[in-house]
Amino acid sequence: MLRPRIIVCLDVKDGRVVKGAQFQNLRDVGDPVELATRYEAEGADEIVFLDVSASREGRGTLLDTVRSTAERLFIPLTVGGGVRTVEDVGPLLRAGADKISANTAAVLNPDLISDAAERFGSQCVVASIDALRLPDRQVGDGRGAAQEGSGWSCYTHGGSQPTGLDAVAWASECRQRGAGEILLTSIDRDGARTGYAIDLTRAVADAVPIPVIASGGAGRPEHLRDAFTEGHASAALVAGILHDGVTTVGALKSALAGWNVNVRPTG
Repeated sequence: MLRPRIIVCLDVKDGRVVKGAQFQNLRDVGDPVELATRYEAEGADEIVFLDVSASREGRGTLLDTVRSTAERLFIPLTVGGGVRTVEDVGPLLRAGADKISANTAAVLNPDLISDAAERFGSQCVVASIDALRLPDRQVGDGRGAAQEGSGWSCYTHGGSQPTGLDAVAWASECRQRGAGEILLTSIDRDGARTGYAIDLTRAVADAVPIPVIASGGAGRPEHLRDAFTEGHASAALVAGILHDGVTTVGALKSALAGWNVNVRPTG
């Protein structure tokens, strides 16, 4: 059994780390290289680097920023945003990324996941899913047919475009196509600091035999504990509470260890 991981997310726009709520009202919080190295020193298990405007702007990820960040890190780095074709994967891995994350392009072309997994290995492929709770459980299968679903629908283009895909069903398809991990973000909870969407996280984690990263809603240490113990997540993504100095990775790990959550030591 792998130990639960704490992963720090750096949302990057125009070469700067930004943070908002529900993917809106972004504010500058710092330099990605400086923040990545600081969080590694604090005990982060991994860093996720997301170019939050690449898909909306129809461009690739900023390779220079990826390279500068990767050169300073000794922990795994996942890079997402702007991965449009399998040809985009190789340059990111050569720039220093350990894994790539795809959301919009994977929904538009599911073969991207299959092709990337076949060419580079499933361990390099993270399927990123941004999910929004629906007022009822009616969703689509993404191909025009209505069906009873989990109550969570997938969105693309930085949370701005509905797809009609049920989040749990899409996660299962991503796994079948070769994804080695799921990065699962609740749009409702993003930036709210009210806790992760435990029902969503548990539904996906129980549906797929690969690691699921809970994202969106971290505000206190117990939120991470609940994601691991009740949500069955393999990892928890944190951002705003670290950027704003509310807590540190070390403090989060100390609290989790006090609850007998077997996190990796900070030193």
